[in-house]
Amino acid sequence: MPLALLGVLAASHLILVADRVPEFDTAPSCKAAAAVQVMPNRDSNACERDEATAKDQLVKQWKDFPADQRARCTRLSHLGGGPSYVELLTCLDMAKAAANIPDDQKLKPRVGR
Repeated sequence: MPLALLGVLAASHLILVADRVPEFDTAPSCKAAAAVQVMPNRDSNACERDEATAKDQLVKQWKDFPADQRARCTRLSHLGGGPSYVELLTCLDMAKAAANIPDDQKLKPRVGR
């Protein structure tokens, strides 16, 4: 019985985490990007402003995205380096746009190849 209760509590915690914008530390990624000058005339402060703007948008729009897309994009935002609110927002926007493509305009898989 105690194990079942522990499972329920753990599952509810995961659901609560998915219901709000994740907390990222974007400073290391921004400092690294500025150090290698990924974009000319962009310093870590400009990167941090972009990240803060993206986070603000996510806070406003988070509930507008389906839970499965939020979970998938949150996982993807951690790949290949530090997490990024800009990448998370871009992923969610692209997933939303892809979900809204009319069926007659979607690519069809080739059969027999």
